[in-house]
Amino acid sequence: MDGYEIKGATALEDVFGAAGADVAPAGGDGAAHAPAHSEIEEKMAQLARTVARLDRRVADLVGAARRPLLGEAKAAGADDVHRQAFTERYLRKGLETGLAGAEAKSLNVSAPQDGGYAVPEAIDRMIETRLRDISPLRSVASVVQVGTANYKKLVATGGFASGWVSETAERPETATPAFAEVAPFWGELYANPAATQTMLDDAVFDVETWLAGEIALEFAQQEGAAFIAGTGTNQPKGFLAYPMAATKDTARPFGTLQYVATGVAGNFPSTDPADKLVDLVHALRPTYRQGAVFLMNSATLARIRKFKDGDGNFLWRPSLVEGQPATLLGYPVIEAQDMPDIESDSCAIAFGNFAHGYVIAERTGTRILRDPYSNKPFVHFYATRRVGGAVVNSDAIKLLKFSAS
Repeated sequence: MDGYEIKGATALEDVFGAAGADVAPAGGDGAAHAPAHSEIEEKMAQLARTVARLDRRVADLVGAARRPLLGEAKAAGADDVHRQAFTERYLRKGLETGLAGAEAKSLNVSAPQDGGYAVPEAIDRMIETRLRDISPLRSVASVVQVGTANYKKLVATGGFASGWVSETAERPETATPAFAEVAPFWGELYANPAATQTMLDDAVFDVETWLAGEIALEFAQQEGAAFIAGTGTNQPKGFLAYPMAATKDTARPFGTLQYVATGVAGNFPSTDPADKLVDLVHALRPTYRQGAVFLMNSATLARIRKFKDGDGNFLWRPSLVEGQPATLLGYPVIEAQDMPDIESDSCAIAFGNFAHGYVIAERTGTRILRDPYSNKPFVHFYATRRVGGAVVNSDAIKLLKFSAS
């Protein structure tokens, strides 16, 4: 701005200086040197053009200063328009006029237009947050966003071979690593909450929060069961559905999980039961223990919390920080109600680094189809999302099996 003021002052000075040079001082021989009237008008016109040019430049600079950044413009513009149209027109009234155009400009459209409309990013993030809060395995597993169901992951099943040689010895060729291809098992997750049209017409009713909460609760319940024990048929494959063996990491086939037997069918051993938890922890290689967690349901946890060491101290350590899980043997404990109870041959306790061991893949964007006809006077909101899951590293998850061997 200062630079343009200087230029403006210089331009004005040039105009007035040029005009003043031709005007004789009072009392002198002004008649001989007085400029023509047309010349003064030309100088004034030049001055007006200069001022107008500077005004336009100042207006451009002020406008640029007030204009939001590119990302802010998208967030505050396209998605807000889609969100408002989605909530006020589609969810409340079922009007689709103008929604497709707003959706095309929004930030969260990645699926083809095969029926329904994509949930705006703001609501979708609310659903994502609640899913992480409610679905326990989602909070510790690896979650990837994909745009296609053809997502695959390559996993190295062996490292490079190496050896020692002298300074001048030949370097023989070493073996190359082996890779395995892992593809998540996919399924379509759906929820179908309903509300009356009277509720939707009520301006006080927060339809966004209600819909996000209902969808998150339904999705989390289905996900929690599938990620743990899902069959892999039209749903993710849970880690408990994979083959299991008591052999160590180097002796098991890829994709087979290791279990540690308690030695007693359906129970802990009567003497030093906590020792089996220690065996379970150390069955996991040190590489994966950093970030590892225990996974069990509330009934199993109730028994574990009563275990004490040789000095009478509880192995369980309650959390002193809100929002942080309690610890067992120094590792966080995640409660998952879909884990099996302690029964004969059940794997009721899992310990592992699920960020390395299990992947959750999902298509970005939840889709909503409004249905006011099937169950009058209720309006149903049919929400769908494509979700997949699979074990990608069977060495990173260990199971405690309540069996004799």
